[in-house]
Amino acid sequence: MLPVVVLSGGLATRLRPITEKIPKSLIDINGKPFVLHQLELFQQRGFSHVHFCLGHLGEKVEAVVAESKFVSSMKITFSYDGDKQLGTGGAVLKAFPFLPGTFFLTYGDSYLEVPFIQVENFFLTSNKTSAVMVIYKNDGQFDKSNATFVGGNLLYSKKQTTEAMNYIDYGVSIISKKHFDNRRPGDSFDLSEIFEYLSRRGELSGYEVFNRFYEIGSFQGIEELSNHLK
Repeated sequence: MLPVVVLSGGLATRLRPITEKIPKSLIDINGKPFVLHQLELFQQRGFSHVHFCLGHLGEKVEAVVAESKFVSSMKITFSYDGDKQLGTGGAVLKAFPFLPGTFFLTYGDSYLEVPFIQVENFFLTSNKTSAVMVIYKNDGQFDKSNATFVGGNLLYSKKQTTEAMNYIDYGVSIISKKHFDNRRPGDSFDLSEIFEYLSRRGELSGYEVFNRFYEIGSFQGIEELSNHLK
């Protein structure tokens, strides 16, 4: 199974004062840090390699993970933004020494009960094998929709959303190092730039899921996930 890269470098300003001393990944959910819930989910879904892209207070995440049961059964690696925030794209670029040519991407504040192996099989057998984005028919319910998906064709844009967009980027994708060829280590940029480029070229496939997503990026999200995991 492909490794999964977890983007966990944000400042989480919406969750202050909770995140003034701990990163978002360590927010307590039903008695344990969120990152441990996430690792348990990854283990259940068959991952053997998890890589964390860390930033603000990231060393605290690494310390908690290092003392967890998961280090004995999974390969867990880490990279850091460094002196400046690199954005989601720059953070992934910095993780390249730890990664093979193709990998999953997800976020450090997301709990996504996705059939990852089915997404990987879809990627391997799809006619559009450049990249895959998992999508959900959101209709503006949980966040602003940013994609259309008609007849298997996915059109995605984070910046230029329209009323016709009723799907949303679920928070899981498969991408390859080749899509970063025009970027250089140390560049700061958002992954949406790459996904929008692939979408315009017809090289981004959509994999639709039907279960809502959970996140801890807001106080409401924390409450909803806590109730879900009970």
